[in-house]
Amino acid sequence: MTAILEIKDLVTNFYTYEGVVKALNKISLDIEKGVTFGLVGESGCGKSVAVRSIMRIIQAPGVVESGQVIFHSNGDSTDLLKLSEESMRDLRGNQISMIFQEPNSALNPILSIGEQVSESFLFHQKKDMCAKVLANLNSSGCKTFVPWKHYLRFIYQMAAKNDRAFILKLLSRIPFFKWDRRAKKEALNRSIDIMEKLHVPDAENVARNSYPHNLSGGLKQRIVIAIALACNPELLISDEATSNLDVTIQAQILELFKELKKEIISSIILITHDLGIVAETCERVGVMYAGNLCEVADVEMIFNNPKHPYTKVLLDSVPKISQEGKLLSIEGNVPNLVTPPPGCRFHPRCRDAMDICSRELPATIEIEKGHLVACHLYLNK
Repeated sequence: MTAILEIKDLVTNFYTYEGVVKALNKISLDIEKGVTFGLVGESGCGKSVAVRSIMRIIQAPGVVESGQVIFHSNGDSTDLLKLSEESMRDLRGNQISMIFQEPNSALNPILSIGEQVSESFLFHQKKDMCAKVLANLNSSGCKTFVPWKHYLRFIYQMAAKNDRAFILKLLSRIPFFKWDRRAKKEALNRSIDIMEKLHVPDAENVARNSYPHNLSGGLKQRIVIAIALACNPELLISDEATSNLDVTIQAQILELFKELKKEIISSIILITHDLGIVAETCERVGVMYAGNLCEVADVEMIFNNPKHPYTKVLLDSVPKISQEGKLLSIEGNVPNLVTPPPGCRFHPRCRDAMDICSRELPATIEIEKGHLVACHLYLNK
């Protein structure tokens, strides 16, 4: 299967007064087209840092130090870490969208719901309109733009000098009057359509007349999802999007993800600490611990035949219907990533630790087709 996203040796650090927090330690991962990929692990293991590094929205004092994030789209391959900020703005919300954990932080309290869902569509639609205007200018020499004749003649002259970037920036600041009104109307209609697909009751009234404070938590989360889907992204990233919802609403949102992947989205990265959600929703899963990727496999492999010691104890700590006796826990504490343990970062808590585990970071190997693990237990066999 073809990958839509390839992450290679991704390193992200945070420079704090306490020291350098080594949040991501050479993460390598492939996300395949058409797959819902779950990324799991304890709180603080680096799941959110990983996806924020992909989107290049790591805030200071965080720095993406090295690595590659290669996005494959329409036959082109682009390293997202090498793109300009302007190019990344074009890509975010358009080809790759992200749903954040807290809808109250993601929504603007003073804008209507329709305005907020329309915003992403309008941003990218207006750039498309500008490109069309520039194409018309080059083909017509401004003859078709009588009301703007003098202004557009200047733009046309600049176009003759091949200063395309300057012209697109200039055009993006023009309201375009009828074009602008038409785009806003189209964006609002599209917003209502998306909200109806997400089963928002009375979607048209909500879009036109409601604000975030008028909506319940479940509806707010649906609106955040609608914003993420406004431009039909190829890759959707969900960062604990259902963690603050009750189980009924959570189940509805997860069912929506399944429906949307069939109709709109190519691939989904689902960040969660809930293994039940992973079992229900994902095809593949990656297990993270303290900034390292321990194991990657199909969901059935992870649940039926886990290989990494951390994956095993993580599964053992989940309550089961047939649970008898005391629930197992993972001994010890998550390490301080300012001074992480040498070698494998899990070795101080590992029941199967060997001498080499405290000295060398294990390489990731494929022990069977599609099943990757980073552990000295399998390297030394």
